[in-house]
Amino acid sequence: MRTFAERFYSALENQLNEVSINEESIAEQYKTSITLCKKAMAKLKNYISSYAFENKEDEIYFFKVVKPQFYSKYIYFINVYKFIMQTPPGSEGILKDYINYELADIKRFFDHNQAFYQYYRSGSTQMDELYFTRGGFDVHVDLEEFEEDEQYSTSHDYKLSKIIANEKYQDFLNLELQKSIEHDETPPEMGLELPLTWTSNKTDLVELIYALVALGVFNNGNTEIRSVVSFFQTVFQVDLGSYYHKYQDIMKRKKERTAFLDKLKLALLRRIEEKLDEEASAQQKLKFS
Repeated sequence: MRTFAERFYSALENQLNEVSINEESIAEQYKTSITLCKKAMAKLKNYISSYAFENKEDEIYFFKVVKPQFYSKYIYFINVYKFIMQTPPGSEGILKDYINYELADIKRFFDHNQAFYQYYRSGSTQMDELYFTRGGFDVHVDLEEFEEDEQYSTSHDYKLSKIIANEKYQDFLNLELQKSIEHDETPPEMGLELPLTWTSNKTDLVELIYALVALGVFNNGNTEIRSVVSFFQTVFQVDLGSYYHKYQDIMKRKKERTAFLDKLKLALLRRIEEKLDEEASAQQKLKFS
């Protein structure tokens, strides 16, 4: 099951990445992403319907790790799509009020689920069998009517999915808030840059992020890798998924462990040399003209 889930999730990530680099509008990108996630969730449910969990640990892994990976993406894309479609017209002040309202709503959700949120963030496991195995709860109440199939639901798998989605949505909103503040401070003649999309290998970006964090270039070194990953994902419109697994792959390299950073250094040195050669050539021409 784990091998199937990893391959299936990787396939979904690739599909979502393709959507993020096409020429559709941002709203259409999120709309398409929602459709892809919904189809993936249906396929995952169909697969599990004929799968017999080997033991409790296997079942817990599915409902605590696998299912929330897919469902959290679905919830996140819906949240962002609604934000885009429902953003009120008007001044930057109106936009900031709207963003702050959304942030306050997320805070209320976290406050309301504080005990479980702390359980999740602390990496606790002692309640996993109660939270992430099926049976023994009122599915309509505990799942907030999201998933009514008792054979495909536990008391907390949807709640965990929503927590993961809201964390990512919170990062998205904070970035939008920062952009609106910077827009207020930007002189009119400077304008705004077009969004950038990461089109290189995802592992390359993970290598770059970990290098920047290791050097402590953000907030005087006082930042979590998760926050930096979330920032880069939003800015470059790329989903790094299980980025720690990509980092583990980097650590396992026998040769050229920092392959992307090495390429960056060579590319910059080559560009500098070319520029110096151009300037030297121009000086030479002036000398004999």
